[in-house]
Amino acid sequence: MTKKTHQSMGLQNPDGQMHLPKRGGVARTAKIFALIFLIVLAIGAGRVLLGRGAAQAALEEQSAQGQKIFVKTISPAPSKSSNALTLPATLRGDNETAIYARVTGYVRAFAVDIGAKVKKGQVLAELDTPELDQQVAQARAQLEQAKANVALAEAALKRWKTLFTQNSVAKQDLDVKQNAYDTSVALQTSAEAYLKQLQETTAFKHVQAPFDGVITQRNVDLGNLITAGSTGSALFSMARPDPLRVRIDAPQAYAGGIKVGDKVKVTQPELPGKSFAAEVTRIAGAINVATRSQTIELALPNPDGELTPGAYVQVSLPMPPKGPLSIPANTLLFRSEGPVVVVVDAEGKAHLRPISIVNDLGATLEIAGGLTPTEKVIINPPDAIAEGDKVSVQ
Repeated sequence: MTKKTHQSMGLQNPDGQMHLPKRGGVARTAKIFALIFLIVLAIGAGRVLLGRGAAQAALEEQSAQGQKIFVKTISPAPSKSSNALTLPATLRGDNETAIYARVTGYVRAFAVDIGAKVKKGQVLAELDTPELDQQVAQARAQLEQAKANVALAEAALKRWKTLFTQNSVAKQDLDVKQNAYDTSVALQTSAEAYLKQLQETTAFKHVQAPFDGVITQRNVDLGNLITAGSTGSALFSMARPDPLRVRIDAPQAYAGGIKVGDKVKVTQPELPGKSFAAEVTRIAGAINVATRSQTIELALPNPDGELTPGAYVQVSLPMPPKGPLSIPANTLLFRSEGPVVVVVDAEGKAHLRPISIVNDLGATLEIAGGLTPTEKVIINPPDAIAEGDKVSVQ
């Protein structure tokens, strides 16, 4: 190397003397750099290990949180006697009937129309009955003829009795006259009865109301030909609107809890906020095989006429509780051993508890055993929950 190069490298002083660095200083410097490198490397490795540990702990915690079952619970409540069974029904008049004519004739006039309130015996319509009138006239004539025959037979009988006392006629001839007289009397009696029947039938030309009520239908017009009997068309329909009759079909499961004299509530959708008190008056006493229900009849006072026959109503029957406790229906699980609920103990473990359902009210269930009022029952329990599973109550 040249001198200039030695000077640039720090190996030669300006005075021309060369000085090489000491080996001990170089080694010490190298050790310091190596130590610093190791420290940095250790710090980096520590951070990586710490990060991995934290991530592992977070993963384990997340996994544990994912394995937890979060539930809501409720305690069984005492069954209330205010439970009610609501059934649809139709209002009927206490007495409803279709009015037919008892005689054949033409409508001469009608005195009432739909909506009219009538009294028992009031004339509703009048009929012209020309055929019946002719029958009455003929019956009168037949009666007069029978009376004349009786008078003639009586006179002949008297004469023959006188002749018999004089031994002028035989006893057989007298018996013949007696028989003729008796026959004529019988014919007169028959004619009188027939005339009376026709006269009484004539009274049915005036169609009358059979009871107090209201006319609900009028099916005739002036001049209509009316045929006697129920085979023809009805002249009117009428009903007694106070009290009203209500018939319901109670399902077999509830029929046994209904008794004569029970008070019930009747509501009509068109009259919101109003309810009407009715009373159970009759119970069929037998279950209808086709519908598995029992017919119940109620009496509903209607003095103001606010309710009308034929209206759709809803009847609420009070149902006494059949079990001491009730639970929501969404707490129920169905397993092979039957219906169960899931109970949470003090340690947060789930236990499957069989129950006995005595009354299904739809949203709630009345139970006879299996739970106590202090136990906590899971609402909407998962289908996969098992005995002893840990749960977290929210």
